[in-house]
Amino acid sequence: MSQTPPRIFSSREHIDAIERWIVQLDDEARVRVTLEDGSVVEGTVSARPTLEVFRDRDGNEGHNALLRLDDLERPETAHHAWLGDIREVEQLRTA
Repeated sequence: MSQTPPRIFSSREHIDAIERWIVQLDDEARVRVTLEDGSVVEGTVSARPTLEVFRDRDGNEGHNALLRLDDLERPETAHHAWLGDIREVEQLRTA
């Protein structure tokens, strides 16, 4: 993974929440994702995210996962979101 998450999580509660999002993000699922900051992205899940281990700048270990969504109208455009920042995932109907 070349990107570093803005936050990492080590509590069981946070890791469980990330894992619940992973279950909802099947390969090729069409979803609308609302982030904690209120921003919304829609797209097709390119591949189910996986929980990964990261270290922050102080050397503390934690987890997060990166979601890649291919834009619904411009599939060549990718949106990325950290699962630790997700507030809601809505499944969209397929066309």
